[in-house]
Amino acid sequence: MTTTDLIIIGAGPGGYRAAEYAAKKGLKVVIFEGAEVGGTCLNVGCIPTKTYVHASSFTEARERMATVVPQLRAGVEGILSHPNITLVRACASFVDAHTIKAQPLPALVGEGQGVGSVLYTAPNIIIATGSETKLIPVEGLDDPRVVDSTGLLQLDILPKRLCIIGAGVIGMEFASVFHRFGSEVTVIEYLKECLPALDSDIAKRLRKYLEKQGITFKMKTAVQNLADIDADIILMATGRKPRTDGLNLEAAGITLAPNGSILVDDNFQIVSHPSPHTSHLYAIGDVNGRQMLAHAAEMQAVRAVNHILGEGDGIRFDIMPAAIFTEPEAACVGPTEDQLKEQGIPYVCKKAFWRANGKALAMNEGEGLLKLFVSQADDRILGCHAYGAHSADIIQEVCALICRDTTVGQLRDIVHIHPTLGEILLAAAEA
Repeated sequence: MTTTDLIIIGAGPGGYRAAEYAAKKGLKVVIFEGAEVGGTCLNVGCIPTKTYVHASSFTEARERMATVVPQLRAGVEGILSHPNITLVRACASFVDAHTIKAQPLPALVGEGQGVGSVLYTAPNIIIATGSETKLIPVEGLDDPRVVDSTGLLQLDILPKRLCIIGAGVIGMEFASVFHRFGSEVTVIEYLKECLPALDSDIAKRLRKYLEKQGITFKMKTAVQNLADIDADIILMATGRKPRTDGLNLEAAGITLAPNGSILVDDNFQIVSHPSPHTSHLYAIGDVNGRQMLAHAAEMQAVRAVNHILGEGDGIRFDIMPAAIFTEPEAACVGPTEDQLKEQGIPYVCKKAFWRANGKALAMNEGEGLLKLFVSQADDRILGCHAYGAHSADIIQEVCALICRDTTVGQLRDIVHIHPTLGEILLAAAEA
C-alpha cells in the first residue's frame, strides 16, 4: 500500500492542472492515466481540431496534427515529472472510499512510476476522468461509415461527402473545416437552431453564412436510420457524456445522477446520497457534467485543491466564456438574449458589426456581429455573444470586465488600440 497526500484519477486538463497546482503547493500527488496524458482535449479534441482549423488543406492538417499533438503531450509529461508527482500509467478503480487499485496496462505509451504498487491511499481523491462520445439511439450505428470525432481525425483520406449528425460545437467546427478542405458537407440537427448555448440571433446568422458558403443544413430533422444516409462518412456529433465506467464508484459510496454525471457542490466535493462519507472526494471537469470545457476543468482543479488546502479564491464559475472555431468563429460569455427575457431581467442590447471596423475590412473579414447585453438597473455588463474573426479574443476581454462588475460607461472610458478588432466592442458600448 502506497500512501500519498492526494490521488488524482485522469491526466487530462483538469487532472494534470490539479497535480501541477497541488505539487507546487507542497502536496505529494499520485496521478493515474490509462491512456495518453493530456486527455481528450489534447489528443483527440480541441487541439487536433484547431490544427485542422488553421490548416489550408487536409494533408497539411494531418501533418500539423502529427507534429503539434506529440509536442504538447511532451509538455504535459514534463509537468508531471515534478518531484512531488508520481505518474502511474494504469487504470484506477476504487477499493473503498480512501483506497485506489491500479490496474497496469500491458501496452502502455511509456513506463510510468510506481506501477509496481497495486494499492494506493490518500486523505483526498480527485476524479478527473473526462467524457466520451454520447451516441443517440438510432439504427445503423454499426455501419462502417459511422465515426465519432476521434475516428474522423484518424481518417487518412478526405471524404468526398461528409454527413454530420448534430449541430453543436463539434459538429459545426468539423462542418466548417471539412467544407473548406473540399468535402461536400451536410449537417442534420434535431433542434430548430444550431449551437444552443449561443445567442439564437448570432447562431442563426452564422448558420446562414455557412449555408451561403455551401454547407447544407437540415434543421428540425430526426435521423431514423444511419444506413439511409447518402454519404461516404457519417460523423456522430451528438454530444459527450461523463466517463465513469470501470471506476467502481459504488465501493466509495458514490452514486451517479440520472444523466450519468457525478454530483458536486461549488467546491467540487462529491455530493453523494445516501453516503455521508464522500467529503474527501472531488470530481472536476467533464465527469461532473457542469461545464464541459477544458478551461472550466482547469479552474475547477484549482478550486478543488484550494479547498483541500483550506485556501480561498475569487474564481467566478458563473462567468464561463466559450468559443466555437468555425470560419468565422463565434464566442460568448453570460446569458443569451432569450435567457434574459425568460428570467425577466431588464436589459439593453447594444450591437456592432465587423463590416464597420477598419481592421476587419483590411483583413477581408467583414462578416460578423457582436451583441452586448447591459443591465438597465445599474449599467453593468451582463454578457456578450458574437460571431466574426477573432471573436474569442474579444469575448475574453468582456469576461474580464464582467468578473470585475464593469459598467458599460466604464468600458467606454477604456482606450482601445486603433486599428484593432477590439474596437468592435467599444463601438457596441458607444451604440
